[in-house]
Amino acid sequence: MSASLSRRNTTALFAVCLASLMFGLEISSVPVILPTLERVLGGDFRQMQWVMNAYTIASTTVLMAAGALADRFGRRRVFLISGALFGASSVLCGLAGDVGVLIFARALQGLSGGVLLICMLAILSHQFRDGRERSRAFAAWGVVFGFGLGFGPLIGGMIVAVSDWTWVFLVHGPIAALTLLLVLSSVEESRDPNARRLDVGGMLSLSLAVLGLAFYLTQGDAMGFATPLALAVLVASLACLAAFVAVERRVEHPMFDFSVLRNRSFSGALLGSMGMNFSFWPLMVYLPLYFHGVLGLGELPSGLALLAYTLPALVFPPLGERLSLRHGPGVVIPAGLLTIGIGFLLMHWGVGVAEPGLWTVLPGAFIAGTGLGITNTPVTNTSTGSVSPDRAGMASGLDMSARLISLAINIAMMGLLLVRGVQSALQQLPASRVRDLDLRGLAERIAAGDTGTDPAASLALAQGFGWVTLYGGVSVCLLAFASLFVFGMAGARRSAPAASCTG
Repeated sequence: MSASLSRRNTTALFAVCLASLMFGLEISSVPVILPTLERVLGGDFRQMQWVMNAYTIASTTVLMAAGALADRFGRRRVFLISGALFGASSVLCGLAGDVGVLIFARALQGLSGGVLLICMLAILSHQFRDGRERSRAFAAWGVVFGFGLGFGPLIGGMIVAVSDWTWVFLVHGPIAALTLLLVLSSVEESRDPNARRLDVGGMLSLSLAVLGLAFYLTQGDAMGFATPLALAVLVASLACLAAFVAVERRVEHPMFDFSVLRNRSFSGALLGSMGMNFSFWPLMVYLPLYFHGVLGLGELPSGLALLAYTLPALVFPPLGERLSLRHGPGVVIPAGLLTIGIGFLLMHWGVGVAEPGLWTVLPGAFIAGTGLGITNTPVTNTSTGSVSPDRAGMASGLDMSARLISLAINIAMMGLLLVRGVQSALQQLPASRVRDLDLRGLAERIAAGDTGTDPAASLALAQGFGWVTLYGGVSVCLLAFASLFVFGMAGARRSAPAASCTG
């Protein structure tokens, strides 16, 4: 490789890594500042859920379309457009004066971020042709992406401690500008002359189904889950889901080729993707609220405490890969999910003790993070390595969509359980204390971390958090056993993928 080409590739890799850092930070740095956002912008608990879900649902919406757009119009061009939109929407988030504008800007961030994510992978694949160089490039990308996810809570807490919440978003403006300049000077344009048509029907029906289900879970408590309006939303969401399945079975080039689900290795890995996002990632939204409302920690201490949850997820992937090569992903993926479940059940115990503290919660958090670290790499490797190379892109998109859809739905589900758990605790108070109170409204304020100085409010939040950790623990354990069953005990050792990649 010539020196000039090597310098261009190094610059291109640096640019793509900057983009991956931004994408990861915007997932993990925001949860730790949610109590601040609620206080400063005057939002409520459900709006704080949408601050997170607007990003994840919007990312899901464009994931599959992004690949087709990049293939048709050029990966470099689409990267530049989405990167500029990501920077602009990040600035809009920082300048938002109310929660509605912030949620809208977060949706724009998610749309552009989803496109950016797909373009990153396409650019790396095209820019680095040599197998060894490509492996190193993807490894570097994975490390930086993991750093953004793992250290995002600490970075968000530090920014709030030394400045204010706006810079959690505004910082991406200059980073995006630098990224675009580096891309212009280093990345080669590439496109697929045989690019397929967009699956518009599949994209719209799936997006509406996910949005509707998240809306039903998030807003249903206020509307009443059995009211005509709420039921209409639920029925419409299920109809969109059925329409998505019908479209994908008939369209010539579907977003999701459901025939791949007959591959046991792929389906077992897909259950692993869902398990991580039934438990580990949605809890990251609510752990800072527990640290703040029950343990009385500020943003920076909460970010530091969250490192016990996120750092193992960065440290243990090499162990997960080695275990997968030795024992097969059909053993390691269920075992990793079960480890996450054990961590959640230990956290459930820790928040229910008479005098909860960091020492009662962090051991379970560490075990859950260890389980994620063991699970994530085998899931990524197996989802792409268990299908033919010409279907690897579709399989990767299906895996990523399963992650984001599960994340969006379970952010809403955990929020619902948190409020219901708090409300149940309030109902156990003496009648003289709750007779004239709006229990649901009070429960939502407490669930958002607003416990004041009332010990009863902190105890109620602890009970709600206990419901959440129990749900996450039981769900991921059930998915662990489902994954083990789908892989099949007899074929577990034979299902190891030939290729390895980080993710």
